[in-house]
Amino acid sequence: MNRLPRHIAIVMDGNGRWAKKQGKQRVFGHAEGVESVRSIIETARTIGISYLTLYTFSTENFSRPQEEVKALMQLMVKAIDQETDKLIANDIRCVVAGDLDRLDADVKARVEDFVRRTAGGRSLTVCLALSYSSRWEIARAAALLAHDAMDGKIRPEDIDETVFASRLATAGIPDPDLLIRTGGEQRISNYLLWQAAYSELYFTATPWPEFREEALYEAIADYQKRERRFGKTSEQIKDNATE
Repeated sequence: MNRLPRHIAIVMDGNGRWAKKQGKQRVFGHAEGVESVRSIIETARTIGISYLTLYTFSTENFSRPQEEVKALMQLMVKAIDQETDKLIANDIRCVVAGDLDRLDADVKARVEDFVRRTAGGRSLTVCLALSYSSRWEIARAAALLAHDAMDGKIRPEDIDETVFASRLATAGIPDPDLLIRTGGEQRISNYLLWQAAYSELYFTATPWPEFREEALYEAIADYQKRERRFGKTSEQIKDNATE
């Protein structure tokens, strides 16, 4: 418990494939995946994780069949309606990172209200990467800084990693220590490319609908076996630990 990651990010993959193996439609897998979201949020809060970022819907997902996109949005809004009061009662704050202007107006309004209502939470911050693309986020940050420079608010030579990170959609949230991907694929898929520069990566074949409390413990236990050097040598890490 003394080596928990402060921030865990998850690519929640494998819903559709899991459903097909059950002889069900893909949306059935997404619905069951909501149960996993509930379980992982509860577990993260219980053990003392400070930040949890979930890849909820990528900008690339808009290219899926429109029936599936619509079903996913309806499922998300339903989950928000069902879970908001419980999240507030458990002192959990929810924020969103992504291009919300791409959402339908009613969905965007529901999401923004959800964020506002949970803003007082302090036990855990859950960040929903919604309508999110890391390349979009990085390009947007560059554009924001370019406009600031043109307006004389900042000098180009003052732009460093810290300033750049302050313009990202996840500004104010520390970089993830552990990035988990479920479902068997081993790629990041345009997710937190800047923020995951030094994240420990954990890939599991377990599909998201089956990824619950015990699976999260296994991922954290694997993380705790690793030595995080951040470019330093093992000797330097050991020396710093004994100081």
